[in-house]
This record gives sequence, C-alpha cells and structure tokens, in this order.
Amino acid sequence: MTTDKHTEQVLSELEKHGFEAYMVGGCVRDTIMGREYNDIDITTNARPDEMLEVFRGYKVIPTGIKHGTITVLCGGTPFEITTYRIDGEYTDHRRPDSVEFTSDITADLARRDFTINAVAMDKNGCIIDPFDGISDMKSGIIRCVGEPGKRFTEDALRIMRAVRFASQLGFKIEEKTSEAVHRMKDLLQNISHERIRDELDKLVCGSSCVDILLGYSDVITAVIPEFKPSIGLDQCSPYHKYTVWEHTVRAISFAPTDDVKMRRTLLFHDIGKPACMKFDETGRGHFKQHDRVGAEITEKVMKRLRYDTKSISYAAALISNHSKKLHSKADVKKMMYRIGDELFFALTEMKKCDNSAKNEFVLEENVFFDKLAEMGREIIANDECRSLRGLAVNGSELMEIGLCGAEIGEMQHKLLELVMEDKLPNEKEALLNYAEQECKK
Repeated sequence: MTTDKHTEQVLSELEKHGFEAYMVGGCVRDTIMGREYNDIDITTNARPDEMLEVFRGYKVIPTGIKHGTITVLCGGTPFEITTYRIDGEYTDHRRPDSVEFTSDITADLARRDFTINAVAMDKNGCIIDPFDGISDMKSGIIRCVGEPGKRFTEDALRIMRAVRFASQLGFKIEEKTSEAVHRMKDLLQNISHERIRDELDKLVCGSSCVDILLGYSDVITAVIPEFKPSIGLDQCSPYHKYTVWEHTVRAISFAPTDDVKMRRTLLFHDIGKPACMKFDETGRGHFKQHDRVGAEITEKVMKRLRYDTKSISYAAALISNHSKKLHSKADVKKMMYRIGDELFFALTEMKKCDNSAKNEFVLEENVFFDKLAEMGREIIANDECRSLRGLAVNGSELMEIGLCGAEIGEMQHKLLELVMEDKLPNEKEALLNYAEQECKK
C-alpha cells in the first residue's frame, strides 16, 4: 500500500519523535479490500500531551483528549489520532466510563469491534493483524474480536454496525456473532436515534441489503417496531408473491445503491399496509388508503429518528402518492402540480421499483411508467401549464371581474384543473370569459 503525502506526513511526524504510528480500522480494511475510504484514523503509543507537542505547529482540535484522541489538520485533511488504550467499563452500553493508556498496540486492537476493523498498518505497508482480520476479509466474514456478548454489551451500536457491514460488504456474520446480534438486539434501545438513523441509511444502500434485512428483520423491528406487523404478512393478492416485508425489502434492491433517498423511501413505502388490510368475499387482500396511512407512519418514525425536514417531506410525498393511478397527460400534470416536477420523476422510478418486486405479469406496467415520465418531460419542454403561477390570469384580474376573498383562490384552482384537462386553453380571454360566466350563475 502507498499512503498519500499528508497521511505519510502525519505518521512520519510521530515516528521521527520516537513514537509508533499506524493507520487503523476502516481505512486499512478498505485499502486491503480495494475499496475507497474517507476518514483516516491513526493510533500511536504517544500520550495526549506528547501528541500535542509533536503537532505543535499544526492546527489541532482536542476532539476527545480525555480519552486520548486529538484531530490534526494536515493539508486540509483531518486525521483523528488516538493513544493505544484499554477501555474500562461501559455502563451506558455506548462509551467507556474510563480508559487506560497502554504501550501495546495488540491490547488496543483487542478492544475493537470486529476482526476486519482490528488491523493496523504503518506508512510502509507493514501489517499488524493479531485477530486474523485479513483472513476474515478474504473469507467474507463479520466476526467480533473476542467474545461477541462482551463486545455488544460494551457498545450496543456494534449490533447495528454488524448488520450494516454485512450489507455493505456482502459478508456473512459469523455464527456466534450472529447469535449474539439476535439475542442482544434490544440493547439498541440504549443508542441515540441519530446513530441508528445513520447506520440504517448505510444498511439499506448495501449491495446485500436484501439478505440482511430478511435475515435480521428482528434487529430492524427492535429499532422500528412499526415494521413488526409487516413481517410474514401474506398479502393474499394475485399481484404479490411475497409477504409485505419481503416485498418491501426486494423493492429496495431495484433502486440504485447510491440513491439513499429512494432506498429509504422504499423501506417505508408499505409500512401502512398491515393497518389497512381488508379481505373481500373471495379472501383476497386489499389495502385501500395504505399510501396515506403509510406516509403518516413514516413521518412519525422519521421524526423520531431525527431525519431533517426535507428528507421527511421527500419520503412522505412519494409514499402518499405511490399507489395513485395515472392514466393520462392530465393526470401527469395534476401529479406534477401536487408534488412538483422533480418528485414526479422520482415517483415514476419508485413505482417501477415497487412493481419489480411483485408477480412477473405486473412488470409490464414498468413500460407505462416510462411513458408517464416521457409525458412529464414533454410537458416541461413545452412549458405546459401545471401550476397556479403558470395560469394566464392572476388573482388581481379575477378581482377586477367581481371575485373577492376565497372566491379568487377557488376560481384559480378550477381554472387550473380545466386547463390541465385541456378543457380550456390557457389564454387570458378564454379564462376570464369562463370566470365571468361562472360569476353570473
């Protein structure tokens, strides 16, 4: 491995002052696996006061100096550097109450979560791998360092990280680690909503999210209990060959792995189905209003997980409209008016993902959804009216013919509907004539 000049500079500063210095964790794992990485973590036997002395000429942020961590800026890149340490008790299932500094890097690596993250590498590419992390990388295995129960009791977020890594890397979770994940999932109640949210987003964007979401659905319901009724629920519908949960999970897989907004929306898109399920006289299942109910549940869950307002609005808008039938150009214009141009195209893609996880005969509809998207592009290209702002008359002009107050808004919406349905041309004279005739009734 070759390190970039800034990483080498930071490592060299420590070494030339007589200290050991290694890259550690995700950056080493991803380098060995040929993956891109973002953050670079460094570990050293230098104590915090010694690190401050070494980097006296650099911009230094005392990120967590009490626990042996500082952040050094080099060439505009932040490097988190931590003293080798042994963690004390974890009474909150998240962070150690105390730490003890050590000069033994193996002792430091022993406190880490998984073997694949317990590998260190110096600037020359020399590896320290006391727990066979590289072997597990080659075998595609997520395995706790030491006893899984102890690792998860220390930091319950590791339970979520185990399934997230398995999803992202396409790895299997080793048997004892897997057993502990299932057994100890309720410890996730001790983890902040923000942390759960971030891990969930990464999980659903993993290339192996289908296997993980199906195999570890109990972990998901431990943090989002609203999904419990979906697990194993037969839809009793000719359109569906999967349960509600399996359909949901498989629909996610048809969205691009780098589109977290769409994958997240698909995770929630049928969360309202169990509450809306009704059976007809033949025993067939129906889910009327599940889109509206699902959007309401989604908003509640996403607020709890501390998603930002824009993300919540995106998901709720698509979910509340994903079952709406669009048959004509007028329907397309009305939907574009309802949710906006950008979300309309996202909706057509969402419908295709949703359809792709149903019975095969339904897939034919995906061609129609492409045609709807093409209609939308034509509407935009031709600048066809699909909003009140695009109407050829405004409120002041309607006021001049005698309308006032709420009547103006009501008439504007009526005119817009007629224009979008091609029942009236979007021309001022025609619109005002219609409005005047309506006033006389």
